[in-house]
Amino acid sequence: MTILRIDSSVNTKTSVTRSLTDRIIATLGDADVLTRDLSKSPVPQITESWAEARIVPPADRSPAQHAELALSDALVAELEAADTIVIGLPVYNFSVPASLKAWIDQVARVGVTFRYTPDGPVGLLKGKRVILAVASGGTAVGSDIDFATGYMQHVLGFLGIKDVTVIAADALATEPEKTLARAHAQIDGLRMAA
Repeated sequence: MTILRIDSSVNTKTSVTRSLTDRIIATLGDADVLTRDLSKSPVPQITESWAEARIVPPADRSPAQHAELALSDALVAELEAADTIVIGLPVYNFSVPASLKAWIDQVARVGVTFRYTPDGPVGLLKGKRVILAVASGGTAVGSDIDFATGYMQHVLGFLGIKDVTVIAADALATEPEKTLARAHAQIDGLRMAA
């Protein structure tokens, strides 16, 4: 099994999502793990030249256009190679961290990870599993003010990934011990389901 681990918390020392992704990886057992740390190695925002390059057929791209898409191609290749993707998702101001949004913009590519058809869009990243480790001080997962979890589930589904498990640690400001115990129990349940 190949696991792609994506960390997006700016907090590298005491991050709850990082500790949850550590535990998830350990629970999943023997696997090749590739880590993409969006805080330590930020992914750049897409640009006009990136957007122009992506619509040119690969055989017709200039060397500069190939270079423009090189990181995006590498990020997509990581996704394609992974059986399971474990994403640390801290909720910042009710939504996803900017670093994670930049990663999404780099990997959501028409004709590469999804395509449009007369019947609507079709995701091309099928047969993969995602585990979202969500941490929040007080934004309850699935609530009207949680614009992070539903967004991630929608984007992943749009790319063809329908198997998404949410591990929620979403009351850290008020009940940290109880919240973490509940999240750890969810993670322990992953072992039983495997």
